[in-house]
Amino acid sequence: MKKSILLLLTIIYIFSGCATWKGIKKDSNDAWNATKGAIHEATE
Repeated sequence: MKKSILLLLTIIYIFSGCATWKGIKKDSNDAWNATKGAIHEATE
């Protein structure tokens, strides 16, 4: 019983970590694209 609970918690932790990492990558990408756009507009 304890092994199955531990396994379940481990799987949940791994998937939540992946979701968080995807969110961080998306936020970073959005910020980079906004910065590129602002630099492009400023140099025109």
